[in-house]
Amino acid sequence: MAGEKAIFVTGAASGIGLAVARLFSDRGWRVGLSDIDKPGLAAAARSHPFPLERTSTHPLDVTNREQWAEALDAFTESSGGRLDVLFNNAGVPHGGPFAYAGWEGIDRTVAVNLMGVINGARISHLYLHRTPGSCLLNTASASAIYGSAGLAVYSATKFAVRALTEALDAEWHADGIKVRALVPGFIDTPLLQQTTEGSNRSIRDTVTNAGFELTSADAVAKAAWKAVHGKRVLIPVGPTARRLMFAARWMPGRLRRVMRRRYAEPAMLPG
Repeated sequence: MAGEKAIFVTGAASGIGLAVARLFSDRGWRVGLSDIDKPGLAAAARSHPFPLERTSTHPLDVTNREQWAEALDAFTESSGGRLDVLFNNAGVPHGGPFAYAGWEGIDRTVAVNLMGVINGARISHLYLHRTPGSCLLNTASASAIYGSAGLAVYSATKFAVRALTEALDAEWHADGIKVRALVPGFIDTPLLQQTTEGSNRSIRDTVTNAGFELTSADAVAKAAWKAVHGKRVLIPVGPTARRLMFAARWMPGRLRRVMRRRYAEPAMLPG
């Protein structure tokens, strides 16, 4: 039905993206699910009672600008021209010693985590501008609070997402577009099953063995809802993110020493 609020979600096949899509759908929004993983995207659409009349799926490689334009054209055609929220969430993990990181992994991380977000922001502006009270919501990371040893490239991309968010919140204010970023700590998603470069150990094992807590993707979805409807630009999610934000502001020297000590351990991936 034209006039319903509409959200387009990248990285929606699992994890944070799927959790956010479910929450907004349950609250009556039209939802566009997108992901590069076509089988995963189809499975995600079947995993929840998404109403067929206000749900669509869009295979999307966020590094491909033509696919972005095609997907948003198709989605807004079904939404009556509305794009209330673009959830720029798709991302890939990358960890391990920077000096020995493979170029392929570095290039892919920058292409997806940074250029994919830039593509989404730039291309979605036209659609967001046409929708009063719209919001660009990006997924950053606790690694965007303080540079994370063992996660140098990943952390750099998430710092860039944070910077882009802050800059566009100022630039797009006159256009009536809010710009927000989620800053999650360790989130219990399939990304934690992956290993860091040069290690057979999963990120999940590394995190839990070090005594860190995991936050559910559903908790991030609730934070996303508050972000879209609130005034805060950066929204920390989970105890780790909140502690890091406090320490970076008030105890940067201590935080630096902790990072140096912990880098003797395998790299960990917040966000």
